[in-house]
Amino acid sequence: MRILFIGGTRFVGRAMAEAAMASEHDVTLLHRGRSSASVFGDVEHLFTDRDTDLSALEGREFDATVDVCAYVPRQVTALADALDGRGGHHVLVSTMSVYAEPDAPGFDEDSPLLQLDDPSSEGVSGETYGGLKVLCEQAAEAAYGSTGLAVVRPTYVIGPHDHTGRFTWWVRRIAEGGEVLAPGPYDAPMQVIDARDQGEWVVKLCEDKTSGTFNSVSPSPPFGFGDLLDATVRAVGPHDTRLTWVDPTWLTDRGETYQSLPLWTQGEREYSLAADPTRAVAAGLTLRPLTQTVSDTWDWIKKEQPELVAGWGISAERETELLAAWRPDA
Repeated sequence: MRILFIGGTRFVGRAMAEAAMASEHDVTLLHRGRSSASVFGDVEHLFTDRDTDLSALEGREFDATVDVCAYVPRQVTALADALDGRGGHHVLVSTMSVYAEPDAPGFDEDSPLLQLDDPSSEGVSGETYGGLKVLCEQAAEAAYGSTGLAVVRPTYVIGPHDHTGRFTWWVRRIAEGGEVLAPGPYDAPMQVIDARDQGEWVVKLCEDKTSGTFNSVSPSPPFGFGDLLDATVRAVGPHDTRLTWVDPTWLTDRGETYQSLPLWTQGEREYSLAADPTRAVAAGLTLRPLTQTVSDTWDWIKKEQPELVAGWGISAERETELLAAWRPDA
């Protein structure tokens, strides 16, 4: 197949493009050329900014198009206009953030979505991100129809080449061993997806021309933050590694947040992290063991030595200070 990726050079899109190449499809990457282009030397690159110039697509035809980086509906509409029916089956990468916060685990793709107070706004922020993605999904359906479109809604994506600095912080910290501050509650809902599992599945959606909307999550609930950290300990923790679970209110009272302790929901039970993956699994999503994802991520960190991402994680000194205060009689 001839598959066009809008984006496709960084982490989430990179895993999809690599999966397409591994299946011997003809891959074209449309991107600005700012990241990782050198790792795809054997594919076609169209260097341009999707926001200003899509003329590189004139007269081009593809069997499938995967849009990894649409954040506002105008981008979706402009791409559809530029392809003018020549893009083949369309896959839009959306997000689990499109959902209004559910009140229970196990919700599916038909659950209520967010609505922006100002649908004309294009300012992407933590408050508008999910609502804008809803509008992107609606623009894609208007352009491609329900039978020509697959919408993929990922949860937290993890694995090698993760540039976000969130889960990789935990992999690094647990690999150091010793006593690790673990923010409670242990059973707070949590879902992740390996970028490579998602990438292989998205290529299958293209191959099978599968339509529909899918929660790209694993595993099925119940699954908690504690399970995620336990799996990380099993995969990379030295023999002396031990998790000390600390009360979430105690931590928030001392100023700790989801940034100092990445992926932590600050004691809240966010059921948007407890979605039902049944439809995705039925459409071909397969999942490798979480411990393998963790181990492969640690191997990548050791080999590539990516820099720590500013703003994520707690210092060793602060962790020691908090642990000592949490158990003053120890």
